[in-house]
Amino acid sequence: MKTRHSLPLGLVALLTTSTVIGANWPSWRGGVDGSGVSSEKNLPIEWSDSRNVRWKVPLPERGNSTPVVWGNRIFITQAVESEGRRTLMCLDRANGRLLWQSGTTWKEKEETHETNPYCSASPATDGERVIAAFGSAGVFCYGFDGKELWSRDLGKQAHEWGYASSPVIHGDLCFVYHGPGPGSHLIALDKKNGRTIWRFDEPPAKTEGRGDGFKGKEPGYVGTWSTPILIQAGGRDELVMSFPNRVVVFDPQTGKQLWTCDGLNPLLYASPVYGEGLVVAMGGFFGSAIAVKPGGSGDVTGTQRVWREERAKKNRCGSGVVADGRIYFVNMEGFIECIDMKTGQQLWEERLPRQGSKGESWSNTLLVGDRIYAMNQSGDVVVFKAGPKFEVVAVNSIGNETTNASLIPSNGEFLLRTHKHLWCIGESKAAASTK
Repeated sequence: MKTRHSLPLGLVALLTTSTVIGANWPSWRGGVDGSGVSSEKNLPIEWSDSRNVRWKVPLPERGNSTPVVWGNRIFITQAVESEGRRTLMCLDRANGRLLWQSGTTWKEKEETHETNPYCSASPATDGERVIAAFGSAGVFCYGFDGKELWSRDLGKQAHEWGYASSPVIHGDLCFVYHGPGPGSHLIALDKKNGRTIWRFDEPPAKTEGRGDGFKGKEPGYVGTWSTPILIQAGGRDELVMSFPNRVVVFDPQTGKQLWTCDGLNPLLYASPVYGEGLVVAMGGFFGSAIAVKPGGSGDVTGTQRVWREERAKKNRCGSGVVADGRIYFVNMEGFIECIDMKTGQQLWEERLPRQGSKGESWSNTLLVGDRIYAMNQSGDVVVFKAGPKFEVVAVNSIGNETTNASLIPSNGEFLLRTHKHLWCIGESKAAASTK
């Protein structure tokens, strides 16, 4: 197998961070490390459906994917179910005007959950090309002018709850998890032409032995919707992916398995999170959670797994953020949880205040300085301080519009995707200058 060469992850992270300070948010959760952390300044704290709204534009249909940004372009995946289309939309960052919409057509039957529309995976961009995963319709790469550069057929996507894992671009490679369901695999593609560099076929999940009465035999309760992350540990790059039952870590260039750690349940929604020298992976449907030291070799379950929570008290979907030795995330019931990274002990749990009708949440948390932004399915965004107790700073409502996407920062503003609109939220220049 030919080895690929790319920038070291540390340099890529530095470049990514330097662009995030400006307008860029190039992939789901902001960068290859999937940290959900922004270094931007003067981001708004308070807004409503009529206050501090720069613009909002209608979207063709509902959708769960989160937009990404590069420079003066916003990219968002969008299904047009009435036409059987899977598309990528490009909008003008300044005003939300549609610049182009490219895609493909898929009219064969494709299973998904009624709450998970097609095109739920976010795109990824490197400033020259944009890559989108459309499930059974394939993976497509477009130039910034909307012209198709290449496409790949990875097989049919077949799971009763659909798909959601987003592509990740690192150096010359694009990593795509094609699943869950039969034929699920993690694949590394050459971002320039779509050629396969390596592929890992997901082994069958074990559904016995959770010890809590849940067997997971039903097809819907087995699978992962996780997006892989890239970290640096032990002087090397590691591609971390949460699969049913275990975390598997690869050399991103060759696909060689570096280490694995057991202890997860067969169903996972959230992506792994890295911080404080630990990888934390969480299961869904009241599943388990594990923390493990990276940089190992082989099966590290008995040597580098620091803690394991066998069964969560609530269902977990959105991915968290790490600050000062604690991980913060919103569970599906709409409670913010704060967990000690070193021990796995829950330090506190509080219900997020809301103004809309739905307090549940599928969204990721976002960390900006010492503030955390958390969103529910009504589009309410709660701002609170990262700390040993729950301290609310603001509760912001956009008028009760359903959303399962996540809030993203861009050049001093936020972009928020609902089932009806794409919103751009930003304070006036006078207000921002007083901070």
